[in-house]
Order: sequence, then C-alpha cells, then structure tokens
Amino acid sequence: MTDVAERLAEVRARIEAAGRRAEDVTVVAVTKGFGAGAVDAATAAGIADVGENYARELAAKVDEAAADAGRRWHFLGRVQRNKVRAIAAAVHLWQGVDRVAAGEEIARRVPGAKVLVQVRIDDRGDTVRNGCAPEDVPDLVERLDHLGLDVRGLMAVGPPGPPELARPGFRKVSALADGLGLMERSMGMTKDLGVAVEEGSTMVRVGRGLFGARPVAPTTRR
Repeated sequence: MTDVAERLAEVRARIEAAGRRAEDVTVVAVTKGFGAGAVDAATAAGIADVGENYARELAAKVDEAAADAGRRWHFLGRVQRNKVRAIAAAVHLWQGVDRVAAGEEIARRVPGAKVLVQVRIDDRGDTVRNGCAPEDVPDLVERLDHLGLDVRGLMAVGPPGPPELARPGFRKVSALADGLGLMERSMGMTKDLGVAVEEGSTMVRVGRGLFGARPVAPTTRR
C-alpha cells in the first residue's frame, strides 16, 4: 500500500500520454477484495473517489476506514434492489444502473441521487454482461430523469483481451453521451484506460494499477 502514490503518478502519466490533462480525468480507486487499509492508502495518496463492486464490502469499509469528509464512494456493481438501503446514505455516485427497477429503488431511498447508466458493449459468445443495450440507453436515461435522478453520464466495461478490442465500444458510448448531452463517461480500467481516455473517458476505475494483485477473490462478497 505504500506504493499507491507512486502508482497513481504512473496512472496520471498514462492519461496524459493518451492526450488529456490528468486533472481532467477522475481516478476512482477500486478497492474490491482489499481491506479498509486500501481505502486509507488511496486517501493518503490524494484520491478522493473510491469504488466498490459489492454492497457488503462497501458498507464494511465505510465503517472500518478512517473517516474523511472529502471521500466520495462510488458503487460500481449491478444495483440489486434489496441491497440499496444498506448503502444508500454512503454512495456518492451509482455507476451500474442498467434498468428502471434499480433506478426506482435508488430514487425511493435517495431522491435526486447521482447515477450513471451502464451500457453493455460486449456480447460475444456465451458471455452475459451487465448493462443496458446501446439502443435502449436514451429511453432509460429519460425514465431515470423522470424519477428525479441526476443522470450524470454513461459507464461501460471493456471486453477481455487486448485493449484495442474496447475501442469501438468506448467510441460508441462517447457518441451516445454526446447525443444525450451527458458529460461523464466512466470508461477504462487498469488495462485499457489509455484507449478509454483517447475515446473520451472522463473517469477511469483503477484497482490493480494502484494496489497490485488482489489478495482475495471477491466472488461471494455481495
């Protein structure tokens, strides 16, 4: 954890190499599978935005990490209605909203909450990906807006494999965001953040690139 500041500098250098100013792209530290010490290390390195994929882990780390008034928690996983209540008070931005039912529960618990619509950009083979189909995004954004939610932008997860495989999908997401007048595009993780930034990402989600290999597989941590 002592190397987080150094690794953050490397991430920011990659952002600038992709043609953007580092300060124009938000780095979300993904602490999935790590202990609360990762949250504290991110804060010490100057990272305000921390992301979790599982509601149980987020709730635990809110309690266990050192308090910091400037920290912003992002929920990155698929929103399960029965989990919203437990973390509603802590979440600054819900990044995985892909259906109206999830939006309804968030709006009920946190009126006016900030959300991103997750766009599905990889449907190869038998792989089942979370996210709204690109052609359904405008309707979902409109319906979430009618619920009183603050739809800030779109989010996407690139496909496995070489980073270049993600470029067409990231480009499509940016075009969708442009057409809908949405500013945020949460695209890119440790492996493909350079391609994502080149295609217009305003927010990258980085775990391994800051903390190294995860010590625990989080497959049962919902």
